[in-house]
Amino acid sequence: MDHLIGSLVILGAGGDLTARLLLPGLGQWLESSRGHDVELLGVGFDPMTDAEWRERVSGAFAAGGATGPVPTALAARTRYLQADVTKPDDLARVLAEATGTPALYFALPPKVTIAACDALGKIELPNGIVFALEKPFGTDLRSARALNRQLLKLVPERQIHRVDHFLGKSTVLNILGLRFANRIFEPVWRSEDIESVDVVFDETLALEGRAGYYDKAGALIDMIQSHLLLVMAVVAMEPPSSIEADDLRGAMTQALRAARVWKGDPITSGRRARYRAGTIDGRALPAYAKEQGVDPARDTETLAEIAVGIENWRWAGVPFVLRSGKALAARQQEIVITFKPVPHRPTGFTGDPGPARLRLSLSPDTISLDLNINGEGDPFTIDRVSFDVNFAGGELGPYGEVLNGILTDDSTLSVGADEVEECWRIVDPILAAWRKDEVPIQTYAAGSVGPSSWKRPIWKD
Repeated sequence: MDHLIGSLVILGAGGDLTARLLLPGLGQWLESSRGHDVELLGVGFDPMTDAEWRERVSGAFAAGGATGPVPTALAARTRYLQADVTKPDDLARVLAEATGTPALYFALPPKVTIAACDALGKIELPNGIVFALEKPFGTDLRSARALNRQLLKLVPERQIHRVDHFLGKSTVLNILGLRFANRIFEPVWRSEDIESVDVVFDETLALEGRAGYYDKAGALIDMIQSHLLLVMAVVAMEPPSSIEADDLRGAMTQALRAARVWKGDPITSGRRARYRAGTIDGRALPAYAKEQGVDPARDTETLAEIAVGIENWRWAGVPFVLRSGKALAARQQEIVITFKPVPHRPTGFTGDPGPARLRLSLSPDTISLDLNINGEGDPFTIDRVSFDVNFAGGELGPYGEVLNGILTDDSTLSVGADEVEECWRIVDPILAAWRKDEVPIQTYAAGSVGPSSWKRPIWKD
């Protein structure tokens, strides 16, 4: 830790991200054992009085359960500045109001973030200033590289926090302990013993008024390109020597560099669909194309699935399947490791419960391990049992963990420039095939499990 941050400056303070995730995470962090005194400045394009901003901050803190004296005091003194963050003079005025070393949190759309970084290059920046950027980092590999180059002209890499709150999830952090603190798992964490790995993030929620962002992104960019590929890297990486930022980032980047679309074919390694009208939990949903703010001509997918191969000694031949979708029948958010069958089962045993699996749930935080053992009654019949354990919850939630890293100058949970570019490199061929309509967009009824043709694993097609 080089220094503590004196001010958190949120650019895009009037947005949904700030109210729903950032401010509750900040309140949680302030009340935790790791919090420290910090000032808060809200910055937005639209007019808002200090009183209105303070009411918004207090409400968000309370919604996150932070009602103690520290968050209450901060909410009472925080200020709001109206500014156009793409104008150098406005940004200079904002930074002049910051106390101590500032952290700029870009809670902005990608194009506005890029324009703000251009403007920051035209003014003098405070020593030690920290940048925190929300995904997506760019809109493709080329723009991601350009953004990284622009950022490095402004501040050193160690002062850049590319935020992916999935890395703050306690389940993802617990993967490190599960793998590297137990001899039982690491010896079988390889292609000789594992048939496939699935990283799934299915939601029952539909668009929920987010067309302005989502219709330009879709499920592949919104979830798979960033969140799920980084989770895959944590699952697949080689053991790092420590969990310090450089070692952890290096191990994740190495795994991503070895990743390619399955069998090198971007057409067969990805599939996409979007929901038709349907019903979820008794609530009627319109077709995605009829949702307010959606441009049907974009062919934006609400369900995406891709297969990736990691071409190294440990993982050669193992498909990693990444899937995310909206308006589905059930909420399924987990990592599933499917083990290969034993090479030989002694003759005389009956029963076939199927392959054993290790499931790591992303929400709630649980682990479930299958074992095939002698069943009740006939001792020669093999049956399935599962050992289920709840992970111990962390003191902070995902955004609390993210903000702790930013406000204490710890980049362990931030995403490095190389990781960002590798994630775009992996999905760019699939995106290109989709934009050329080389892969048709299918449909599924809202509230269903997805297209019926998707029952067969993508890597078997």
